[in-house]
Parts: sequence; C-alpha cells; structure tokens
Amino acid sequence: MAVFGTVFMPKMALATFENEQWSKTSVVDAQSIQMHPGAHVLHYSSTCFEGLKAFRHADGSVNIFRMDENIKRMAQSSRLLNLPAIDTQQLSDMIIDIVKQYADEVPAPPGSMYIRPTHIGTEASIGKAAAPSATSMLYVLLSPVGDYFSGGAKPLRLLLAEDGMRCAPHMGMIKSGGNYASALGPILDAKSKVNADQILFCPDGDVQETGAANFVLIDGNEIITKQLDTSFLHGITRSSLLTIAADMGMTVSERELSVSELLERAAKPGTEAALSGTAAVLTPVGTLIQDEQEFSVGTGEAGPTTMKLRQALNEIQWGQAQDKHGWLTKV
Repeated sequence: MAVFGTVFMPKMALATFENEQWSKTSVVDAQSIQMHPGAHVLHYSSTCFEGLKAFRHADGSVNIFRMDENIKRMAQSSRLLNLPAIDTQQLSDMIIDIVKQYADEVPAPPGSMYIRPTHIGTEASIGKAAAPSATSMLYVLLSPVGDYFSGGAKPLRLLLAEDGMRCAPHMGMIKSGGNYASALGPILDAKSKVNADQILFCPDGDVQETGAANFVLIDGNEIITKQLDTSFLHGITRSSLLTIAADMGMTVSERELSVSELLERAAKPGTEAALSGTAAVLTPVGTLIQDEQEFSVGTGEAGPTTMKLRQALNEIQWGQAQDKHGWLTKV
C-alpha cells in the first residue's frame, strides 16, 4: 500500500491569473508546472491550499464532502495572503470537472479521492518582499487514498508546549504551507525527545491546536474545543463533528481551555481527547506529556464517543446515513 498522499492522478485542472484576469481552466499533465525561479511563492511563501475528499457511494455515485466550505476558506486564505482573488465558481467547476474525469478511480470506502486545490504567487520578482504577487496559479491535484488507519486507530501521544505557537497569531486561520513548516522543527524535536506523535500548542497555557489538526476534549456528554479566532485553523472537519455532536444531544462548548483544566479533566474516568482533520477524520489521543511527565487521557485508549462521532461522520460521507445538512456535492 502506497503512503497516504503519494499517488496522484496523471492530469490536474489549472488556471492562471495575469493582466488582472483569470484564464480559462485547462487540464494539464500533473507531473510538473512551469514557474520562474524568482517566483514570489519560492521566496516569500505566497501559497495556500485546501484538503477535501470525494467518496464513492454504494449506488456508484461520487460525492464531494463540504466543497463549498473548502472553497470559501480558500478564498479567505487567498485574501489574507494578498494573493489575487480567486473566482469561487471557477474553482468549484475545476474541482467537479477533474473529479468527474477520474470518477472511476475514486476508491470505495474506507478509501476516498483526496482533492488538493493549491494557489501560489508566480510573479518573478525577488524585490517584492513587502509587496504581493501580481500573478498567480491555481491548480487542483487528485490523490486516491486508502484508510488513514489501515493498521487501526492507535491513540496518539501529545506533548503540551506552553512556550511557543504553531505560527504567527494573525496567520493561524490561513491554510498556508509556511504554518506547517514553522511547526515541523518542534514536532520533530518532540518525537525525538519524548516519543510524541504531535505537539499540542498551548501558548501561555491556552490549549489551541497541533501542527496539523484541531483538538477536542470529550468529558461525558460535553465536547470542548477552543472558540474560533485568528490564531488557529478553522477546521471544516471540526465544524462538521461539532454539528454532529449537537445532533446527538451533546453539549458543545467552544471556549477557552487551559492546560490545568485539560489535565484535571483528562484524569477523570471516561474522559476522551481527539484530533480532527480531513485525512484522519477523528484521531484518538491517549497520552498527554508535560515536563517529561505522562498523563493518560481516561483509559489511554480510543474512547467510545470519539469512535461514535467518527463513525457518524464517515456514514454521511459514505452515503450510509442521511445528509440532512446538505454537505455532499454529487459530481
């Protein structure tokens, strides 16, 4: 089985922005793009992306999950990075058309077709360190993927980091490559020193997110996560799971969560914690690490509510449960 996200469809959808307008979409070879070595993105990180999935249903149809929300977030990221404004209808058409072209390649559940729209600044100008790129490129890659947890959903180990942030506070809600790069060093250091799978960034004791996913705490019938602000990513999987939790009658608390409250609640029997994201949906967290001391979350194993929420979301994505919120787009 290939590593998640390393297999790509041979063609991709592409459009460029030049002379104050977007080109018509073309379908091109996904093996390469042409770009000047002085392109703005290569020097000043003018880049944002999205991650969403298409699923094959039992009737053979292919359905994209929450495409409109991903496009809305990409438009926001582009605006906040001062990239040219994307044409949201064009991007919608690009996604649907390229997925339709490879509909026969969409794996059956638990597999899916991972969709990666990407927007980059292409102007060849190394003098624009303090100015935006006037030109850009927008493309949509497809990658058929299997179950992220082919070997089972093993509970993660998280190091609590109270002396740093994943990225600059005003960049947190932007899905930009630089944010992931800035978190990579601390994550690798945590893996090396305490065998942590990820870092849970908690600047000044404020529980925020990990390097690549949102964090939720489940205490009985209550699901707790940080309220939205500019400092962390507004996860679409997070939003979906909170909606499902409310549908199940759970209490959804979007509020400040301190490290001390987290550790106090985590020690209680029945408490669960998890990370949410497109690739893994909802990943159980079994251990929290602080100052080289380890704390189990509840039993330290995947909790029943975590797996129930994950299954409920999967069933909507896979067409096995009613899509009452209108989250699926049929291609």
